[in-house]
Amino acid sequence: MEGAKKILYSAVQPTNNLTIGNYIGTLRGWRELQENYDALFAVANMHAITVRQDPAELRARTLSLAALFLACGVDPDKSIVYVQSHVKEHAELCWVLNTFAYVGEMERMTQFKDKSAKHTENINMGLMDYPVLMAADILLYQTDLVPVGLDQRQHLEIARDIAQRFNNIYSPTFKVPEGLFLKVGAKINDLTDPSKKMSKSAENPNGSVFLSDDRDTVIRKFKRAVTDSGSEIKYDPSEKPGVSNLLEIYCAFTGKNISEAEAEFSGLGYGEFKLAVGEIVADKLAPIQGEWKRLLDDRAYLDGVLAAGRDKAAGLARRTLSKVYRKIGFYDIKG
Repeated sequence: MEGAKKILYSAVQPTNNLTIGNYIGTLRGWRELQENYDALFAVANMHAITVRQDPAELRARTLSLAALFLACGVDPDKSIVYVQSHVKEHAELCWVLNTFAYVGEMERMTQFKDKSAKHTENINMGLMDYPVLMAADILLYQTDLVPVGLDQRQHLEIARDIAQRFNNIYSPTFKVPEGLFLKVGAKINDLTDPSKKMSKSAENPNGSVFLSDDRDTVIRKFKRAVTDSGSEIKYDPSEKPGVSNLLEIYCAFTGKNISEAEAEFSGLGYGEFKLAVGEIVADKLAPIQGEWKRLLDDRAYLDGVLAAGRDKAAGLARRTLSKVYRKIGFYDIKG
């Protein structure tokens, strides 16, 4: 990763099943991003344990998510694909950066407050420290750009603040990362409650279409999707949120614009409309699911990809961490 391209970093936690919203908003765009940037794509399993996980399930989900990255078009010859815990420098840099992060900042983080409210029995320090580990993830690789949505802007700002504090004290050491705010098009909402974002951890699984759902399940969920009063298939998020959400999904999977979709479904009933959306989503997911299964059946290949990614990522990470340790005065034994 020594070329003229800028460095891009993105990571996903191996918790719960990913939805079509995660695919449209994140995974689908990685194929194109890797052509334009030197990209690192990580399975963020260290972040995952801020909430209690079943160990066997976490291991399985970690491998499954790495396979999904590849099934969605990430090329390990063009990008670095690795598991966060395989690169120890993440934890080591996080400890150093903790001394540049303030308790008040961490307590004000929206995600900390939200997760503390949901997991009152386990408000651990890792939950509070999550943004510092994320800063370490990003800063380790001298990252130029981080794809972010609205819910991650706070974390990026903390990473920028920490980088600038360190640089101001010890001279320029870290690149100060910028956000890459992608135009992903659709904002995919819950099928049973279109006022809410589709979530991989939703209480009602019928509202979320998971990338692992088989064809029958996908179509069944769309057939049961909430629509609105009246019968017109028209895009109007305030008055017809259910229909508008389905139109967004249809356009996201077909590449058509809203006007084209409205014209296509003009005069049809909600039942036909919902079936058509479900079928196109199932059709588009089928090749991804097939490749995903094929990769999971080739454990040796996946382990090889992750080992190569670990080695590449660790080489870059060590370079940054060595510089940090020297700047802050850690004694090193030569040889």
